[in-house]
This record gives sequence, structure tokens and C-alpha cells, in this order.
Amino acid sequence: MSSSPQAPTHTVTADADTRPSLTVLSGFWPAATFAVARTLLAADPSLLLVRHDLTRIRQGVVRRVVRSGAGIVEDERVELRHGCVSCTLREDVLPTLARLAHTDPGQDLVLMLPEVVEPEAVAAACAHCLVDGAPITDLIRIDSYVTVLDAEHLLDGLASTEDLTTLGIQAAEDDHRALADVVVRQIEYADTLVLWGQSRDGAFDTSRMAVLLQRMAPWAAHFRVDGDLVDADALTRQLRHTHRHRPETPGVLARGLQGYTLGMHEPEADCGVVSAVFRARRPFHPQRLHDALEDVNAEMIRSRGHLWLASQPDIVVAWEFAGGGLAMGCLGHWLVSLPEDRWEHVEDQRRLAAALEWDPYYGDRHQHLVFIGLDGDSVALHRTLANCLLTDAELADGEKTWRAYPDPFAGCFPLHPEEPAGTGTDTEGARPA
Repeated sequence: MSSSPQAPTHTVTADADTRPSLTVLSGFWPAATFAVARTLLAADPSLLLVRHDLTRIRQGVVRRVVRSGAGIVEDERVELRHGCVSCTLREDVLPTLARLAHTDPGQDLVLMLPEVVEPEAVAAACAHCLVDGAPITDLIRIDSYVTVLDAEHLLDGLASTEDLTTLGIQAAEDDHRALADVVVRQIEYADTLVLWGQSRDGAFDTSRMAVLLQRMAPWAAHFRVDGDLVDADALTRQLRHTHRHRPETPGVLARGLQGYTLGMHEPEADCGVVSAVFRARRPFHPQRLHDALEDVNAEMIRSRGHLWLASQPDIVVAWEFAGGGLAMGCLGHWLVSLPEDRWEHVEDQRRLAAALEWDPYYGDRHQHLVFIGLDGDSVALHRTLANCLLTDAELADGEKTWRAYPDPFAGCFPLHPEEPAGTGTDTEGARPA
């Protein structure tokens, strides 16, 4: 077996930042998201709010509206070369933010995303798309990504089995995302979550939604707003100039691999919400895991993480469940399966996480899954997953025997020979029933 990778030694310091700040608002229920935006404008009339209407995006047309606390500043119809969200971000959203930063350098900005846009797509565009030859972050400091959740509709959205195409709100012709997938990704990427309003089922259910959000995104700052009586100044202090965004933080599927918090282990129900973390070193038996898929997610609203299969020991397998559908895919190689001279090409944080938990036999391979649901039995869940692991006798047979196991997942996780661990993000490799 290979030895543990060396941990990185350099440090990073931050300089004072004088750029205008950008707060990115997302949320699947635009009435609640816009209510938060209007509240911020009321507290600071000089703030500029940028919105894009994607109703006609598939015809290559979007509507851009810029407003301040005093009223509408711009209302423009924009024609795009291609009707998709990425084109909108690249061709109009980022150029508009850059233009406003130039023309109104003393004014902060709020970008309110359409309901089907995930904040991670904006972060990727800001990181990789240039405006006039320079990244947008040369002009603007991204202060935070705020997701607004409507307490009345949140649970329905998380439990929905419908996709955007069925609902007629897809962002492109090939947009086959599920509604629940969009909602969970808006929640999990955010550094700040606002639970807006009250559940129609009363105060207990509203509290249950708040606990559910805490379990889904323990890394975020959480706020509850009544909706009927809002303190604009207090909400502004909670949401603006917080410096919460950390661009180096990986997406949720790579969090566990890079040593970040993936979820909370709270097996005792709080308002009916249970969150259970399953970790193990030994591999899953592919057939036993496949047979247990329906059982382990039966009472879950969300599960996520990564795992390894005895039959495919080189591959980090991604796992994410939402809206009744499980997606599994390839996240790249385990470091132990790579030549040591390629470890230096892996992210520092990934190498550090592997070094801290390196096992002489398994290397960095391990199971790390989080399950979040209502009234679930965490003990039964743990027992089911533990029964899917290799037994002592099976472990003794060795890797050559494991690779020959009958594997229902065979061919589902194609692995590029040059791809390091943690760089892949494809979770469409397999969608077991």
C-alpha cells in the first residue's frame, strides 16, 4: 500500500477589500425571495437590485430589471445567442454587474436569481468567465450567497417527485433536473439561509422546517423571518457585509473528501427531524448495497456523501438522494489507487484530509454518508448499511476476489485514467430504482 500523502505547508492571508459587495439571493419561491430583496432596498435605498426574468429564455430572450429603493432604474429586453442559463450568466448577468460597478462604484449590489437557477452556477461563472478580459471578482466582492425558503411550501418542494420539464419551467431544452434537486442545491450551497413566513400547519411545523434546514446545511448561518412584521434594519445586518462566502469551499459532493463537515449526527428526533452519519472503512458488497437502496432511503428527505465498492476499489462513488430519486456517479480516484508522483496534482485540502485519516491497509478509502429525514429509525438504518459491508471472511479473500464479485453497478461509474480524486462531479452514472 502507498504511504500517507504529505500535508500542505503554505498559508494564505487576506488583504483589506474595498470593492463594492454583492449579495446573491436565490430561492425556488420568488415571492419570498423578492420580499427579502425589497426589505434590503427599504433599509438602503442606494442598493441596486438586479433581476432576470427567464420566462422566454428558450426563445433566446430574457428581461433584465435593475431597481433601487427609489424605483426602477433599468428595464431591458435582452436577446441571447443561445437560450440557456449559462449563456444568460455569461452574456448579460456578469457584464451588467461589471457595468454597474463601473458606473456606480459606491453602490452595493444584490443579484436575485430566477427560481430555477442554482447559486453554484453563478459561483462557477464568476470564477471562470471573464468580462472584458478580467474576472468579475476584480471589480466586485461576493459577500454571501443567501437562499430564501418559504416555510409554507418548503416541505412540499423537498418531497416533490416532479421535474422542471413536467412543470414547464425548465431553464433549457435539455434541463431535466428534478424540483427537489434544485431546492436542495440552493440550500446546500448557501452560506446563509432565511426561513421566510410561517407553515400553514402552525408553529410546530415551522420549527420543524427550521430544524430540517439546520440539519441539511449545518455550515450556514440560519435566520427565521415572520414575514408579516419585518425589521428591515435587523435583516440587513444579518444578510449584508457578513463576509460569509468562502470561494475555496468545495461543493457538497466533494465536502467530505476534503475534510469539511458533510452533515450532523443527531439520531434523536428534534421536531421529528433525524440526521444520521454513517462512516466505515471496509468496502460495501455491491450486490448487498444494491438490494438495500430502497430501504435505506425509504424515510429520507435527503442523503448525500461518498462510498467505495469492493468490486470497484479505485473509484470514489458519489451518492445523493432527493425527491425520491437516488443518483450515484464517479468523483474520481482514491489517492491510494494513484501513483505517489500524482498526489501533488490533487488539491491541498484533499491531501490534508487524506493524510489525517490515512489507514495502513485501506489508505484514504472509506464510507461517508449522511441521511436526513422525518421520524426515521437511525439504529435500523445503521444496521442495514453495516450489513452491506464486507464480512471478515470476505475481507480475508482479498482485492483480487472482490473485483470479481457480480456487480449491479458495473459500468455505471466510468473513470478517466488521469482524473485525480475529488475532481469529478458526475452523479448521473447510475440511478438505481
